[in-house]
Amino acid sequence: MNKNGKENWSSRLGVIFAVMGSAIGLGNFLRFPGLAAQYGGGHFMIPYFLAFLLLGLPIAWAEWSMGRMGGRRGFNSSPGIFYTLWKTRGAAYVGVLGLLVPVGIYMFYVYIESWCLYYALQYLQGGLDLGQDPKSYVDFFSKYTGQNADGSLFHNGLATSVWMLMLCFALNFLIVYRGLIRGIEWVSRIAIPLLFLCAGIVLVRVLTLGAPDPALPDQNVLEGLGFMWNPDRNGISLLQNLSQPRMWIDAAGQVFFSLSVGFGIIITYASYVRAGDDVALSSLTSASGNMFAEVALGGLITIPTAFIFLGQQAERVASKGSLTLGFMAMPNIFANMPLGSAVGFFWFFLLFVAAITSSISMLQPAIAFLEEGLGIGRRVSVALLAFITAVGCGFVVQFSEDLRALDYLNFWVGTLLIYVLATILVIFFARVIGVDAGMDEAERGGLIHIPRVFRFILKYVSPLYLIVLFGAWLYYDGPAQWEKLREDEVARYTVFFVLFLGGFFATLVAAAVRRWRALEAGQ
Repeated sequence: MNKNGKENWSSRLGVIFAVMGSAIGLGNFLRFPGLAAQYGGGHFMIPYFLAFLLLGLPIAWAEWSMGRMGGRRGFNSSPGIFYTLWKTRGAAYVGVLGLLVPVGIYMFYVYIESWCLYYALQYLQGGLDLGQDPKSYVDFFSKYTGQNADGSLFHNGLATSVWMLMLCFALNFLIVYRGLIRGIEWVSRIAIPLLFLCAGIVLVRVLTLGAPDPALPDQNVLEGLGFMWNPDRNGISLLQNLSQPRMWIDAAGQVFFSLSVGFGIIITYASYVRAGDDVALSSLTSASGNMFAEVALGGLITIPTAFIFLGQQAERVASKGSLTLGFMAMPNIFANMPLGSAVGFFWFFLLFVAAITSSISMLQPAIAFLEEGLGIGRRVSVALLAFITAVGCGFVVQFSEDLRALDYLNFWVGTLLIYVLATILVIFFARVIGVDAGMDEAERGGLIHIPRVFRFILKYVSPLYLIVLFGAWLYYDGPAQWEKLREDEVARYTVFFVLFLGGFFATLVAAAVRRWRALEAGQ
């Protein structure tokens, strides 16, 4: 606690682990390898690293700077930080997206997290040995997640997947209820080393596979690594790949999702940093740890393993999406792998640990707002947010056919609104706070000096990059999404639900603004 009774991180290592835990999630081990394989491995790394250097890292520094500035003035939530840093009518309402994005993503992310825990427990008990027929694993996952019909998980009582969701849901809120230091930081300090340990065990097993099938000597670990990273393996030249707007959009989206920038999470976490603590190096360390998990671990495990057992079909499987790769293809691969049950357990337990450190971070921004905005205690804040997110999780579970509600929430909140919030943050930082003032704040108490070129990048390059990408993204994805809105009632329900949730948070922000003004007038 600080002198005003507000919580602070107990140490620099604690906040690094917490932010790293927020960043390292399912996207590192499933989404990134699939995208890299889809776009030619080495070719994909060009837009990926450019997005990291021109968007991810600069915006992370901006969020850390804004968060600490707001925290020094007594605010820990996005609405409060915008309210205190931008003295204009309606500033706090900009922060609504900083609540809507993490809470909206949590509603489907915790459901996927519960799948990881269930699969890990099944491997631990030896209950996921379905033979060597790939279709059996597809059918198992489809039935477990209720993809055959909406509401099927509520027929004849609650399905196992719903009970597992409730378990993970309760575990998340128990951790958040314990607070910043005894909850989030304590779990992150344990989970991050455990995550790297599990990833190391799986990676060692993958790199020692050799060529498991003597009849297919070309499907070995070295060829698997080449399949992942050789830039010309698919016959498409570098220029052809780089001319695909879709690849640039996906690369930027991956950087946003994996670094947690544009979520409203970093800005909240940074607000708990003490005034003189380093944020420049902490931000760089967290981002680097995330990139290591993504490139060096995720990139060396998933697709190379799939190639060893599936051959050239690995790319086709990866192109179907991260859920297909993680929950249908990988279990089939483990069934054909020596010591596959043990590796399967460590793999899904790794995914669960990565997921829970991310999901608890998605709850803290709203908790911080409810406490400081409405003046209510931790218990009531947790109970209110639990009710809100339970309704959202119920929406995802109810409309389970082909996982449509999950997919639509992922698009509208987990993709569209992240771009919007990231664009708002970088423009606000550059034009309202001012790049020089903001970067001076980022370097205050810092153990490193941020190269001055990043001031130019944040002022001109990052906003332009985001606007161009956003326009291209709307051009390529907009018509398809509009067509889905016209044809699919679940898509319309999802949009209405997101708008309702945004309106609900906006109403709470209005009440918070009145309270903050009254407190200021009382002073």
